Amino acid sequence: MTTPARPGAGRNACPYLYGQEAGAVAQVLESGQYGHTEVTERFERRIAAFLGVPDAVAVTSGTAALHTALLAAAVGPGDEVIVPSMTFCATVQAILATGATPRFIDIDPATLCVTGPLVIEAVTDATSAVLPVLFGGRAVDLGPIRAELNERGIAVIEDAAHAFGSRNGTRRVGATGELTCFSFGPIKNVTCGQGGMVIPRTPEEADTIRRLRVLGVAQSQRQRANITTYRVDSFGLRYQLSGINAAIGLAQLDHFDTTEHARRRLWRAYRDALAPLVGATLVDVDVDHAVPHLCQVRVPHRDQVFAYLRARDIGVGVHYPPNHLQTAFSTWRRALPATEQVGGEVLSLPFHQHLTATDIDHVVTGLAQALKTSGATRCTSC
Repeated sequence: MTTPARPGAGRNACPYLYGQEAGAVAQVLESGQYGHTEVTERFERRIAAFLGVPDAVAVTSGTAALHTALLAAAVGPGDEVIVPSMTFCATVQAILATGATPRFIDIDPATLCVTGPLVIEAVTDATSAVLPVLFGGRAVDLGPIRAELNERGIAVIEDAAHAFGSRNGTRRVGATGELTCFSFGPIKNVTCGQGGMVIPRTPEEADTIRRLRVLGVAQSQRQRANITTYRVDSFGLRYQLSGINAAIGLAQLDHFDTTEHARRRLWRAYRDALAPLVGATLVDVDVDHAVPHLCQVRVPHRDQVFAYLRARDIGVGVHYPPNHLQTAFSTWRRALPATEQVGGEVLSLPFHQHLTATDIDHVVTGLAQALKTSGATRCTSC
């Protein structure tokens, strides 16, 4: 078998495997049980133990996690969900899947995250939930407005797709009492190949989410093996995480300390290398508490800089085009000046655990040249 070339600066993001994942999957395949099995349940228990929470419910993706969490919080038609426009479109699609509508809000340009005052300003009589996005891995603290949200009966559902392992103060994201959704997609801090997890607030909420993920069927798969019928009690979807995917996640969790330290080290290496560069503003992820998912800069003439670097096989990306400007979501468009400005400036640098110090120097040197070529700025070290 040919060994694939090491991904370098030409890739914006890619998975990092530790070598045990294939063996873990092989064990599941050899068992002949490929669906939701005890391996999935073991993965749930490992996540709950890691976070220090009573329960965790595995689903097929981060989008499925958001959808089921919203449903568990009784979000539905006629409701509004406050959400930043600066996020992957999956966040918005999950809201629409419930029959609710998004109410887009602006962000802090320094962090690309929402703030308490921006949330409160957007609350209406129709608001049923707030969906803060933990952008790049940075925790969002809505503690100062939590009492007001509680008084109004507004749920907080964290989109922590970028933030597995990050901390809000001394506690891991997911352990702060909010209904929290993680993604374990291919390029996340922990991958299952594809998968997601909901951290419920109560046992009742956990039961609701578990029922939702199995088409509303009341009996478990093991229980159904011993009866001639089954009972469907509620609406549901096919959102169960397979044992194959869970096995990958379990193998990844065995090495999470390494992942956490490696991603922080890479982000800090970028920070140091970018320090002399005039014209590129690093987006702050609070690296001492976050396990970074992205390393982003804001640059003038972004599209020119992007094209220059891509033409030289430097794998920059854009995360994300603002959703309120998308055709599919134009019904809910409103003026969001900070988001619109940042949306035209933000650039994601290659960020994955295969990168070396030489790769980072190559990226930053290329960025300096791109800025100079675009007429945006100069580099004090060039």
